[in-house]
This record gives sequence, C-alpha cells and structure tokens, in this order.
Amino acid sequence: MYRSCICAFLAGGIGLIGATQAPSEPACRPTLSFKDVQFSEMLPPTLERKWTAIVSIDASRCAVNAAGYFEVVFSRMKEGAPELEFREQFVWLPPSVKVGVDFWADEAVEHYWIDNVTPCRCVGR
Repeated sequence: MYRSCICAFLAGGIGLIGATQAPSEPACRPTLSFKDVQFSEMLPPTLERKWTAIVSIDASRCAVNAAGYFEVVFSRMKEGAPELEFREQFVWLPPSVKVGVDFWADEAVEHYWIDNVTPCRCVGR
C-alpha cells in the first residue's frame, strides 16, 4: 500500500512538472550600445570624476512602450589597489538613456560593457 501511494505521488508530480513546462513564446531583447562616453575632469570640492554615457536603445523588435533593466559592468583601476569589477543597474527606455557613475580622483575605468538586459514582449505577440 505504502509503495503504491509513493508511486502514484511520483507519477502525479512528474505529470504536473511536464504540464507546467509548456512551450513559452520567445523573448525579444532590445539592442543597447554606448554613444558619447565621457570621463570628466576632477570636480571640486570632492575631486570626484564622473563617467557618463548615452546608451542607445533599438527596441524595434519589442512591443510599444517597452522598458526594462540592464547593467553596466565596470572594470575599475585604482592607485595602490587591485582592479575591481562591479555592476550598476539602469533602466532602458527607447530611444536612449543617459547613465553615469561617480569615481574617486585615484580611480579610472579600464573596461565597461552591457550585461543582463531585461527581455521585452515581442511585437505582434
């Protein structure tokens, strides 16, 4: 009796898992690219520098009023310290967004790239 209950429970669970994994519609993603990247001079009184960029968003494959999140990953150099990789999250909204991150006077941006772009609902779906 105990074994038959376990077998029935497992069979029902497998059937339920199979039913919940129905084919889903493909996700579309906008194409994001950097434009007009700048690193400011030191700004008094804190002597911080500001990294800014315009991120161009091509959301032509996305439904109207699409928006989402994306991350910019930075590789930061600092005098007397090892390189550090960190991420900042921003909101994408067509046609473009301005993003910015503050750095101390002894820091510089070695590399940067876009990652983890939120998918959008595809046009016509």
